[in-house]
Order: sequence, then structure tokens, then C-alpha cells
Amino acid sequence: MELAPTIVHDARPLIALLAPAIAVVGIVWSGEKRPNLREAFTFLAGIVQAGVVLSMIPLVLAGSVIECHLWQMFTNVPFLLRVDGFGLTFAAVASVLWIATSLYAIGYMRGLHEHAQTRFYSFFAISLTATIGVAFSANLLTIYFFYEMLSVSTFPLVTHMQNKEARTGGRTYLSYLLFTSLCLLLPALSWCYVWLDGGQGAMDFLSGNSMAEQFSDTTQLVLLLLFTFGFAKAGLMPVHSWLPNAMVAPTPVSALLHAVAVVKVGVFCVIRVYSDIFGINLLQGLNGEEVMIWLACATILIASFIALSQDNLKRRLAFSTIGQLGYVVLGATLATKQGMSGAVLHIAMHACGKITLFFCAGAIFVASGKKYVSQLRGLGRKMPFTMGAFLIGSLSVIGLPPLGGFISKWYLALGALDRDCFWVVVVLLVSSLLNVFYLLPVAVTAFFRAEDEDGEEGDGMKEAPWQCVVPLTCTALGCFGLFFFSDFLLQLAGLGH
Repeated sequence: MELAPTIVHDARPLIALLAPAIAVVGIVWSGEKRPNLREAFTFLAGIVQAGVVLSMIPLVLAGSVIECHLWQMFTNVPFLLRVDGFGLTFAAVASVLWIATSLYAIGYMRGLHEHAQTRFYSFFAISLTATIGVAFSANLLTIYFFYEMLSVSTFPLVTHMQNKEARTGGRTYLSYLLFTSLCLLLPALSWCYVWLDGGQGAMDFLSGNSMAEQFSDTTQLVLLLLFTFGFAKAGLMPVHSWLPNAMVAPTPVSALLHAVAVVKVGVFCVIRVYSDIFGINLLQGLNGEEVMIWLACATILIASFIALSQDNLKRRLAFSTIGQLGYVVLGATLATKQGMSGAVLHIAMHACGKITLFFCAGAIFVASGKKYVSQLRGLGRKMPFTMGAFLIGSLSVIGLPPLGGFISKWYLALGALDRDCFWVVVVLLVSSLLNVFYLLPVAVTAFFRAEDEDGEEGDGMKEAPWQCVVPLTCTALGCFGLFFFSDFLLQLAGLGH
């Protein structure tokens, strides 16, 4: 019999949540006239947030759960922050990568002399508040609040360029996310609250899956579909079109919000609902649950095939992200411990690998103005650090050892075998082969194809500013580190042996 966790009341979850929000005051006060001070506030908030998040690891590893009660919004459903292993794992990934992205953003935004940088850094910080809020949410009501907060706070970042393309992409972004959350997710939450004793036990993530036990199989399947597609940030087809359209945002936004925060919030919420509201045992016996496995596999393959046809580097990476999110949803829908381990690990592994690739895409654009794969001939000799990091990130996403992506895909394959879904293993192998076909040609073109003879404008090209190169180098090295520390991540998430 599994022992109940020890509840520890602590203010640190609230401090981690509010650190970026408080920094917004300093960022706005500094403004465009004092950029160094403005960016110092950004770094300070990132360091404080990451330090507070990481300081909670020993307590969680000791078997405790940290709580911070904010207020009682509705009967039996408090607005409550709770830090468990899974939430802390996600928060640690997001907060650490925010520091790297903050440094990268300085080189990118200054290198391109972007406008409205104060607005950019302000909403960037608010989005991290929402992300940590999702990670530390104790129930469905709290997670819904921060989920919506993230959608609204990232809209100004997606539309940052303020041109027609940015406005169109922003409308698609917000309409998809708000429509699915209001028309699918909110009804599912309301259903749980109204029909189950005011939500008592049915909306809390430590309730022992009481919600699932009180509904019929048909109702459970309907709720499963509402929750899965209501969390549209998970990028599962057919509610995925917002993601490639959001690539009109500046690369730092694409890197953190669309490789880590936004999309990972989506799959984090899916895993949270699957594991803590429905439960692994119930999902395995639920009639019709297999359709989610098919949908996840279809998303993986279709997105990979579309990525093959994209010449625009960021759009290629965007469709790659959709496919990689399918891996995480697949691990959750397999409803086995190994599959869930693969899903949790892939959040971290893909975050590190894909943020590296987006960093590299942005560095290429800052240094050369190039954004198409066909334009990258000979670039590897002029930007060796950037293209070397791109190669490492690609190999990690593909899933080759000794890089982190191999470990998460290994656990996903084991989870499929536990469910006797041998065909899912075939899908994983085929998709990894497709990853090779749409990622490796980028590095091959840069390193091994001769530059066009008429490309004289690139003769003086060199690496992007060091603020761009240092973060992408660190995240590339992180792909190696995650391979060797995967057991620690599983232990922290509560999935270790």
C-alpha cells in the first residue's frame, strides 16, 4: 500500500510564481532608455525563480509535497499551489531554460534592433509566471486559470512584429486556444464540478481518481476527449494549426514558448489529467481509449511528413514540434508506467533539443538574414558553433545515444510493448527515420554543400553575437547531460525504481 505524502506548507511556490511578475514593474520602469537595467531585472527574476524552484528538490525527493494556499474560490475547490515531483520536474526545466533564453534574447533583439523590447520582456516574464502556475497547480480549477493566463499573455509576443503576417498568425493562435479551452475544456471542468458534489475530490490531483470511478464508461470517454482536445496547446491534430502560424513571433518566443513553455504546458496538462484524474489503471480498461493512441501516432507521422516539405527552417521545426508532442501524448495514452516515464522524460529531452534548434535558427537569421534551408550552403564553415549545436540538437530529437532523446523514446517503446502494441514501436521507428530525413539535411547542407558562387554578400559572415552563441552551446551540451541524468529526472518525477 502506497503511503500518503507528507504535506509541507511553504511560501516558496508563491515566490517562484511571483518573481517574474514582480520583475515586470522593474522592466517597465527601466523602459527603452535603460536597456541594461531592464535586462538586469529579467535576469534577476530568472535566477530567483530557478533558485527557488531548485531549492525544493531535496524536500520533494524526501517524499514531501509542498503546498501554498492562496484563496478559496469555490466550495471544496481552493485556489491552491502544490509542488509534487512531476510539477517540480517541469518547473525546473522551464525556469532553467528561461535564464538561457533571456541571455539569448539580448543578442537576438539587440542584434536585429527590434522595436518595443520593453513590451517584449514584460510579457515574456508574465508568461513564465503562468507556466510556473500550471506546473504547481493543485487542481483543475487552478490549472485552468493559469492555462488561460498563458494564452493571453503570449498573444502580444506572437504579434510582436505588428505586421499583417504577425496579426494573422496571432488571430489564429488566440482563436484556436481560446475556442478549444472555452468550448471543450471549460465544459469538462464544469461537468466535474456540478455533477460530483461540488467538485470535492473530483478536481484535485491528489484525490485518488474519485472522479473517474463515479462516471460511466461512455461519460469517461467523452470527458477524456474533451480534456485532450481542450488542452490544444498539446498540438494534437486536428487542433494544431495555431503552432506553425505562431512562428511569426521572434525566435526567442519560438524557442522558449513554442519549444518549452506553451506546448509543454499543453502536454503537461494532458499527462496530469490522465494520471491524476483518470488514473493509469482506469485508462487501460476504458473502452475506446485506444483511439487516443491512434490519434497520437497519426499526429507523429503526419507532422513528420509535412516537415519534410518545409523549406522555411522555423516552420520545419514547428511541424517537428507537433510530431514530438505526439510522442508525449502517446506515452500518456499508453497508460503504463514505462509509457508515462517516456512521456515525462520527453518533455525535458525535447525541450532541451528543440530549444537548441530554435536558438540556432535565430542565430542564423541574426548573422546572415537567412531563414530557408536551401540558403544554408557552406554556412557551417562560417558559423561552426551554431551549426555544430544544430547537429547535436537534431541527433537528440532523432533519438541517438548518448543524447537525451534516445532515453525517452526507449521508454516509450517499452510502454508500447507493455500494452502489446507492437505496431506502435514500428511507428516510433518510422518517425525517427523521418526525423533523420528532415533534420540532418540542414546540417549536411551547411557543412558539406558548397556555397553558391554568386553569394558574395556572405563573405564577411561570422557567428551571431556571443549572447546568442553561448546559450545554444549550453543547451546543446545539456542534451548530453540529460542522457546521463535521466534516472534522476524519473526519481524526481516519482517514476523511478
